[in-house]
Amino acid sequence: MNMDLDAMGILPPTHRPEDCEPTQQEIPQILLDRLARVRAQLKSRDIAAAVLFDPAHVRYATGSRNMQVYSSRNPARYAFVPAEGPVVLFEFSGCEHLASHLPTIDEIRPAKAISYYFNERNTHAVTEAWADEIDDLIQRQCGGGGKVALESATSQAAFALKERGYRVLDAQEPLEQARAYKVPNEIKMIRSSLRAVEEGVRQLEASIRPGVTENEAWSKLHQHIVATDADFIETRLMNSGPRTNPWFQECSDRRIQSGELVALDTDVVGRYGYYADFSRTFLCGRDAPSQTQKDLYRMAYDQIQTNMANLKPGVSFKEYAERAWEIPPAYKSRRYFALAHGVGMNGEYPYIVHREDIDDKGYDGVIEPGMTLCVESFIGHEAGGEGVKLEEQLYVREDGQVELLSDYPFDARLLG
Repeated sequence: MNMDLDAMGILPPTHRPEDCEPTQQEIPQILLDRLARVRAQLKSRDIAAAVLFDPAHVRYATGSRNMQVYSSRNPARYAFVPAEGPVVLFEFSGCEHLASHLPTIDEIRPAKAISYYFNERNTHAVTEAWADEIDDLIQRQCGGGGKVALESATSQAAFALKERGYRVLDAQEPLEQARAYKVPNEIKMIRSSLRAVEEGVRQLEASIRPGVTENEAWSKLHQHIVATDADFIETRLMNSGPRTNPWFQECSDRRIQSGELVALDTDVVGRYGYYADFSRTFLCGRDAPSQTQKDLYRMAYDQIQTNMANLKPGVSFKEYAERAWEIPPAYKSRRYFALAHGVGMNGEYPYIVHREDIDDKGYDGVIEPGMTLCVESFIGHEAGGEGVKLEEQLYVREDGQVELLSDYPFDARLLG
């Protein structure tokens, strides 16, 4: 069962091959356009260069993919991205050949791994050599500069650059702003990731039966995304029965029982490095759902349907929160932490919180063309029992129309 998108003013998902897969001619331009967005954000802040360690940021700026999970915890590869001038990828030793074909990268050098794990007592000396090399690049390629953006590096690396006279800023702000607005044809990569993950979820759902463990069912999604050239699943958010409420209970070896709800948040870093992020709740077995299960599901469905319809360009984050579906009092304390959030290569800027949370952790902004966002719902009673997780991924197009990106049916039994 699917929503009446026409009544909501939302365009349906597309499955046309030309919309869901970039051509070999389009891919290099997408990479160059993403790099241009990063450079524009650096220039607007008068930042001479960014040194990027986060593998998602490195991939966004350069298109380079290598040991994404390993690199997320080890500062062993990084990219030097100046506001103007040659881009240098510092690649893990022995891997320099992997990115030699990319149009975004002008030079590849072996990285200096700046961590105790690699260097033990030599860590300070290696970090100093790392800072000297970055300083030399800035002096030669950027004509010097007072500001350098850095993220996910060691504190010692930041101190070393500061000692060389630089003002060290957090690179996350310019990178998040760059990534929030999709460049031409980037959306094709996102759709490609979603279409692959949707098939993986179909295989997961088909495996749900009484007696199977959560992990066994969840593994079906893993197998399929690896087979379709995805990277990894970022969280372990699949659970069943009493473990569905409160939310965020991780997938386990618990055996799913007939008549229980099974809740899933995909959180897949999929094809081309793009996040496929939607949520569904299933019913295990052939029995009819209970009225309580149907009531929970209907509330979650109504919440995302209302909040999807409110997603329009020009609406401020605070306006969006004020117009949001009203969560019944007994379910408010276990609400999902965001009404909606940006999505690209990961969950990203912006996060739009509930009206109750604006003063404590909210910020304002405007929903704009080029953004892709996920609309979230979790409904679970404060006294316990099962819960329902639903989520959809959408695109605010340049023409001002909103397009539903994710395409997976809702459970007709639970909506009945």
